[in-house]
Amino acid sequence: MSAPSLSLPLATVLREGTHQAHETVSKSQGALALASGRLPKPEYIRYLMVLWHVYDALEQALEQHATHPTLESTYNPTLLARGTALTTDISFLLEVPESSWKSHSMHIELLKEAPQALTAYVAHLRELADAPDPSPLLAHSYVRYVGDLSGGHIIRRFIGKAYNLDSDDSLGQGLAFYSFKELTSAKPATQGKIKHIKDWFKAGMDKAGEQALVAFELNSGLLATIKVDAQEPKETSISVEQPLQEKTYPGSQAVVVAA
Repeated sequence: MSAPSLSLPLATVLREGTHQAHETVSKSQGALALASGRLPKPEYIRYLMVLWHVYDALEQALEQHATHPTLESTYNPTLLARGTALTTDISFLLEVPESSWKSHSMHIELLKEAPQALTAYVAHLRELADAPDPSPLLAHSYVRYVGDLSGGHIIRRFIGKAYNLDSDDSLGQGLAFYSFKELTSAKPATQGKIKHIKDWFKAGMDKAGEQALVAFELNSGLLATIKVDAQEPKETSISVEQPLQEKTYPGSQAVVVAA
């Protein structure tokens, strides 16, 4: 696979290199279930636990190589790290203290029969962390963090409605994973800040672009672990206001971006 031209917008750079993987994820039953709000709450919590293990491995690897030339400019755990946010959401949804969710029966059961997609993803991230050149971690950081930034505000609304969570609540109870704050305040990250973060990643994608396809395929595997009902969920859409235009995203495509 040849790397796309980095003169193109960053979204185009990744889209050209991962088109087939993107299409596969957008049609997955797991993505549709998340976007439609038909996923039972326990299964949604289980999926958040799966994501926590992925982010735990990713963020440990990024911390390990925080000063690497390719990774240093995008290493900003204060702004980007999702592990703590996932812990907050899981604990809130389970109604248990943040210090004890890992001992909850749901998590113990997940570890007892961990999905192959999860173990493969975590193993791959640890393999990259131990490699002589950890540059490919940038692609995984991009797919997860920039995806969360780009689509998180959309998915936040779907999830808030599905599980009776207030998506407009400034505290973000149960929805912290989808919220990014500015470095110097508790305000949500602005479009300008999000663009700046994307520019950080673009500067290093030429060294890790090949790995973006692997990252998308691994994330597709995570969505496939979601246990959905036999009834096919209906597609949903939501209007998102953007500067000078309004764009409507099919729900499953938003999940592709954010999950």
